[in-house]
Amino acid sequence: MKFFSLLPTLAISLLFLLPLQSAEAHRSITGDGINVPPPRWEKLGQRRVNFRLDRDEIIVTAREGTFTSLRLKAELAPINLHRIVIHYGNGQTETVQVNRTLRVGAVTPNFDLPGNRRVIQKVVFIYDTRNRAARQGRLELWGRRG
Repeated sequence: MKFFSLLPTLAISLLFLLPLQSAEAHRSITGDGINVPPPRWEKLGQRRVNFRLDRDEIIVTAREGTFTSLRLKAELAPINLHRIVIHYGNGQTETVQVNRTLRVGAVTPNFDLPGNRRVIQKVVFIYDTRNRAARQGRLELWGRRG
């Protein structure tokens, strides 16, 4: 008898849980019904930023695979990011003028790579750190697979 008194509560709970499950399933299924995980961001490297104008690079090998987007994240101190130069596996380069200060924890907008999936050989950064705390910043490079 107690089971039948709990039945309305169970029915209402299922009504709230089913849309969440179907929304999650919808995100991971493509139009042809194949289950595909969502694109994920991977940390490709990081560099410590000096207090003067500096040039650093992060080497990304073909072994890492192909990427569709890049983004940068500032850690430990604000970073004045002037520009980045992306070197692709086929020898092409792309210069992106950024000219912005990234606060601690801030992430740049995504840099979508032309031609969709690209092998990245390296990324060169021109930047500096200027802050009152006299702390060196750290710049992280993140890549997203397609």
